[in-house]
Amino acid sequence: MAERERRRTPPFGGVFTPHSHVMTADDCSRATWRMAHEIVERNSGIDDVVLVGLQTGGVGLARDLAESLTEIEQKRPRVGLLDVAFYRDDIGLRPVLPEAITDINFDIDQQVVVLVDDVLFTGRTVRAALDALTDHGRPRAVQLAVMVDRGHRELPIRPDYVGKNLPTRRDEVVDVGGEGVRLGVMAK
Repeated sequence: MAERERRRTPPFGGVFTPHSHVMTADDCSRATWRMAHEIVERNSGIDDVVLVGLQTGGVGLARDLAESLTEIEQKRPRVGLLDVAFYRDDIGLRPVLPEAITDINFDIDQQVVVLVDDVLFTGRTVRAALDALTDHGRPRAVQLAVMVDRGHRELPIRPDYVGKNLPTRRDEVVDVGGEGVRLGVMAK
């Protein structure tokens, strides 16, 4: 689970208690491989494709997608990191992590930017990411890849590439990590 999510749950530093293991690490690897193939197919290769992982949860998935795309296309896409903390509409309600930096050291003008995150929930993080991207250039297109789409959208945002659609209750928490995907609750 993204550290920012863990820290924002009252009391700060709550304990995640899983009740379901919905994807194993191997399932996540297969989903990443499939999403990489979908990216190649949709964009007719990866010549103009760059990946931007959203801090903190999307960074690992962006790197995994880059590895898969390298195997498929025999060339490595550029990978950037984007922290959207100061672009969120709930700034002040969530902690800002100093280690979560933005590092996009390439031009995104006229590129296809694939934003990558671990979990898509309300859509507010993606909205903030779209605002943050405009500080770095004007992409030709922006696509969205997520490991888990859990529903409950508050904004008209939908992913282009999804590892797993996982309907959840609003009070449940989705943890995407090295063990795969687990569903649970945060306890005090």
